[in-house]
Amino acid sequence: MKRFAFIVLLFACISHMHAQTHTRTYNENIRTLRVERQVLLLENGIVDGSNPENTLHISFDEMSHDVHFYTYTVEMLHSNLLSNEYLQGFTTRDITEYDHSMNTSREYTHYRFDFPNEDMALTQSGDYQLTIYEDGNPDNRIAQVQFRVVDPLVKIDARVRTNTDKEFNGRYQQVDIDVNTSALDIRDPKEIRIVVTQNNRKDNAVYLSQPTFVEPNRLRYINQQALIFEAGNEYHHFDAFSCFYAGYGIDRVYHEMGDYNALLFPNEVAKGEYIHEFDSDGRFVVNAERTNDSDTEAEYMWVHWTLPVEKPWLDGALYIGGDIFENELSLRNRMQYDAEAKCYWLTALVKQGGYDYQYWFSGKGTQNKTTTQRVDGSYWQTENEYAVYVYWRPFGARHDRLVGVKVFKSN
Repeated sequence: MKRFAFIVLLFACISHMHAQTHTRTYNENIRTLRVERQVLLLENGIVDGSNPENTLHISFDEMSHDVHFYTYTVEMLHSNLLSNEYLQGFTTRDITEYDHSMNTSREYTHYRFDFPNEDMALTQSGDYQLTIYEDGNPDNRIAQVQFRVVDPLVKIDARVRTNTDKEFNGRYQQVDIDVNTSALDIRDPKEIRIVVTQNNRKDNAVYLSQPTFVEPNRLRYINQQALIFEAGNEYHHFDAFSCFYAGYGIDRVYHEMGDYNALLFPNEVAKGEYIHEFDSDGRFVVNAERTNDSDTEAEYMWVHWTLPVEKPWLDGALYIGGDIFENELSLRNRMQYDAEAKCYWLTALVKQGGYDYQYWFSGKGTQNKTTTQRVDGSYWQTENEYAVYVYWRPFGARHDRLVGVKVFKSN
């Protein structure tokens, strides 16, 4: 029942939003940065926050009850435009909505705001970065959020096949894409740029500027080696909604030295067989039992991962991957090897809720690219979420316009 409840809750909370945006924190005291939606729709030449379903809802925790002065600003990426050419209203705004945690072992303050809003609106499609900083000093940044605004001018047909140019029904999935450009005045196919992501990951994102075939009003990206993705495996998950008993994926919960701890069941190196599991493609949801508001009443817990391995891998590093660690590779999610216990381990402070995660291995010299094959394996049956983003920069234009988005499942 615990596992069923976790899955139902996780999917219910995620079903109304898009994939998580690329987020990043720069301060150890900033935790659980969350953003609902990844893509905003340009409606009648503007996105102004008047539609709650077309607005970024952003929140994070600062690990104290001290009140901090935070400000945010927004800039357009891949652009030579001045701010007044894409931003309507003010260029900065203070974050004024916050609540202190209540009845928690660790004190924290929950901050939240919506963007765009009555003070700041966007008028151009493309990629954006919202930066949050402290004490009015842009150099003292604490977090950033990358998001997109789309003006849907093209139609995208995308599909995943497991009969790839590498192997048939093996370890890979291949994406084929058709873009209908009849609404655009394209003089050179290289005006179009394609970005493809898998489960909102950064390490294996694909960037294309050359189609395979150019047809009247259609660009085709077929049989491209770059569009062959490692299929990976379904994410592991755990449910830390309770401080009193172990949820799904947790061996035991205990209180020690003023903090709650969640000891996860040890995972195993894959034995070469795909086993279907329901997951949410790397996402998480904050949730705590016996609370009226999980945002301010959920506990922070020390979560402990262990992976038994007879000997350490000397040809690279092992990480815990997923939105839980912002899909980054850093010291905070890099696992350590315990020679005495013969296992990799990681301990991290995590807010109560349900979380997906994978084991990502990054070999030496791979430039931060990772593989799941070392631990979790890779199987063509795995369900993954892919997203295709189509950008257009006509000759003489000064920014990349996002003119199409397609999000779809591989299974």
